[in-house]
Amino acid sequence: MIFRHVLKSTILAVIGGLIYILIELLWRGHTHISMFILGGVCFVAIGLINELFPWELGIVWQSMIGAVIVTVCEFITGLVVNVWLGLNVWDYSNMPFNVMGQICLPFSLAWVVLSAIAIVLDDYLRYWMFGEEKPHYKLV
Repeated sequence: MIFRHVLKSTILAVIGGLIYILIELLWRGHTHISMFILGGVCFVAIGLINELFPWELGIVWQSMIGAVIVTVCEFITGLVVNVWLGLNVWDYSNMPFNVMGQICLPFSLAWVVLSAIAIVLDDYLRYWMFGEEKPHYKLV
């Protein structure tokens, strides 16, 4: 039982990590291994929204929760990777409403949309690959 859960989470984390670095490559033209790890963690965490909240929670609310999850994870990762280790993987200092150059409002808002996509993808992967409940959604 525990092995199956760990295997499922690992598979989903790899998928999420690959998607995250693909988005980075398309958006910025480069990426870093830390983004694979961050993407995997975020994808698994977003996937847990439906495990913690009922299906009746609208996709809009789920997406906002997902955006908060990603923004918090991005901030923590930024503090470790960019500030503490000095790797300078990203710098949002020139973006409006940024916090220490690690997160900013425009990207947090973008995560609302990307979280909706991640939620649906995670739910269908769980349905197709692991036989979990077929996804169904409410808007709000």
